[in-house]
Amino acid sequence: MLKKWLWGTSLTLALAITGVIVYYGYSIVHFANSISTASETSTSETNQNTDNPTTPVPKWEGKERVNILLLGGDTRGDDAGRSDSVMVASIDPVSKKAHLFSVLRDTYVDIPGHGKSRLNAAFSYGGAELTKQTVGDLLGIPIQHYVYTDFIGFMALVDAVDGIDIDVEKDMYYTSKADKHMYDIDLKKGLQHMDGKTALQYVRFRHDATSDFTRTERQRIFMTELAKKMQSTTSLFKIPEILEAVAPYIETDLSPTQMLKLASLGFDINVNEIDKQQIPPNKLLTNELAGSAQVLGVNKPKLQAYIQNLFEEDAKFSEDESTKVPDLN
Repeated sequence: MLKKWLWGTSLTLALAITGVIVYYGYSIVHFANSISTASETSTSETNQNTDNPTTPVPKWEGKERVNILLLGGDTRGDDAGRSDSVMVASIDPVSKKAHLFSVLRDTYVDIPGHGKSRLNAAFSYGGAELTKQTVGDLLGIPIQHYVYTDFIGFMALVDAVDGIDIDVEKDMYYTSKADKHMYDIDLKKGLQHMDGKTALQYVRFRHDATSDFTRTERQRIFMTELAKKMQSTTSLFKIPEILEAVAPYIETDLSPTQMLKLASLGFDINVNEIDKQQIPPNKLLTNELAGSAQVLGVNKPKLQAYIQNLFEEDAKFSEDESTKVPDLN
């Protein structure tokens, strides 16, 4: 298809397109190498992509569902902190159906090797790997990979895409001397074009009656708008600049080749059709006490059955699509 298209263009345009592919290819490979912690990444794999950056982005060949843990940390200085945001992106490569789960951080869970505690404590005990294991055990699904960033990385990404437009549902205000007012929140109701700093305030605010419930909802809304912005033509032309801006603040166990394949899969997904929801859903939550502290309990078997039902619906959709008779009229 690419050859046919190039035949119809001028030599100048063809050379320009080739230059863009080379430039972006090198930038993506360089970015993937810089943030990956995957020890299994082979030298030959990396060199192959670097030496031949014009090679088309590889496709995701697997048919199994891909579950990726998205972690936003509140690391501050030497303090490892806890996970401020815990989300799971689940993608069916066959049906191209995707889910974005916001996992409530106060859910009372079993943390392997550490007993029961709030979910966000897993990060302080064992980082992303232990959190990945804990979330997988809770949801009853394999979490294959994780992507982690902190406050600074989040702000850098939003600034790199020139901000996001969000309709703020109400005034939001919070101040804290403990952080020397670095992360104070002061937002006004209404449509706003948010830079990195104001976006961080929006996704972190939870100082009202609904606390983490509406906060996770805002995070899902923001992630959807960010995904739309990343798929826009303007952002595509800025890919090298965006990757360079966020690379110092992101860590993942995806190998460079896996990242390239996942990026290719991501562009096949309709952002507007992503299922976004809070996990555990309210109907499966119970209020419990851990000592004198109130925590969120959950019926684990029912939660896992709920998740599996969502995935079975994706599979059924894929089967229905494959058996449809083409309309020849």
